[in-house]
Amino acid sequence: MSDSFFRLDAGYQQYDWGKIGSSSAVAQFASHSDPSLKIEEDKPYAELWMGTHPKVPSLRHDDKKSLRDIIATDPKKILGSAVCDKFQTTNSLPFLFKILSINKVLSIQAHPDKALGKVLRAQDPTNYPDDNHKPEMALAVTDFEGLCGFKPLEEIADELNRIPELRNIVGEEVANEFSRKIHSGAVGGSSEDEENKKLLQAVFGKVMNASDEVVAQNARNLVKRAHERPNDFNNSDLPELIIRLNEQFPDDVGLFCGCLLLNHCKLQAGEGMFLRAKDPHAYINGDIVECMAASDNVVRAGFTPKFKDVDNLVSMLTYSYDPVEEQKMKPKPWEKSSGAGVTTNFDPPIEEFAVMYTTFKDAVGTRHFEGLEGASILITTKGNGEITANGTTLKAEPGYVFFIAANTSVDLKALDTDFTTFRAFTSL
Repeated sequence: MSDSFFRLDAGYQQYDWGKIGSSSAVAQFASHSDPSLKIEEDKPYAELWMGTHPKVPSLRHDDKKSLRDIIATDPKKILGSAVCDKFQTTNSLPFLFKILSINKVLSIQAHPDKALGKVLRAQDPTNYPDDNHKPEMALAVTDFEGLCGFKPLEEIADELNRIPELRNIVGEEVANEFSRKIHSGAVGGSSEDEENKKLLQAVFGKVMNASDEVVAQNARNLVKRAHERPNDFNNSDLPELIIRLNEQFPDDVGLFCGCLLLNHCKLQAGEGMFLRAKDPHAYINGDIVECMAASDNVVRAGFTPKFKDVDNLVSMLTYSYDPVEEQKMKPKPWEKSSGAGVTTNFDPPIEEFAVMYTTFKDAVGTRHFEGLEGASILITTKGNGEITANGTTLKAEPGYVFFIAANTSVDLKALDTDFTTFRAFTSL
């Protein structure tokens, strides 16, 4: 049995926010990969985990041996020497690969960088189980919407003028100072940019530290405004979004720190966004491929009944304020492949992971991939095909997951034009 190329069984998670029953891509993929799994049509299926994280480790399909144990038999060969040396690992991938099926907004959250992760774990290991950072990337499998990063400051200033409920929570003094002092067109890293971030932090801090009573009263008035006076808002999507998310989390601070302060981002299948450590975000609806550094650290802000660490959150964020289009990733062609189909690479500015996206929309055929310096995990999300490596050919159908060791060349053969795969790897 080969340790360099094999099919994986991936475990799933049933969180409350997941899509219900067969409507969930997670449930579809899990049950197609394992026909013995009977989907419960009244239960949520939220996440499919692919990798070596000890919480839900993947297993080799044929013998149910843990991927962690397989890697440990020869980590330099299986993971790749460069990956072992760079990340000081002998049995685990430096990334965690997931499918998420989102029916209900996830908590507005951010993840600490490495330095803060170590501090938070030492101080509070219950709420912060890992000491690693957690930058992450979301790629749309179906149409997707989320909240990502702070809006441009001019938009927020406009909202403070238009929306009395937001101004009530922020307070006249901070609202006026923000609108008066922000620097339009500030260059990143300049003194003006730093002043802008401090002004934004003051606004966000006021929202996050408002009392539950103040938030609830203003939230009710905000929802009433969304119903009765939708033209008061500077974005036509906002009234419907506020009404919808209030139905999920009534009178929640997330209506202000999320809907009014963060970008509303929409992705079509095959588009992606990258969320650096310390960037606020929330997923609202859709099916996505998610890749992240192997960590489970979360600092929450809103749309959640869970622990909210307001002080750490307000102090840790980057307070970047780019327009929504700049939050989207710009993939590049993957040049170490050839043949039928198209492969693009989503390569964020970190070393732990990148993701290749391969489609065969124009014609069936075979696409060849040279071996990678590190190990990778591939999932088929649509259509039918075959994957061949080291003389072994395996069926590739929706939900089928594969492990490919370092320096292993691969051929993907499309049997129909729907055939679509995502492949996560370490980008050194």
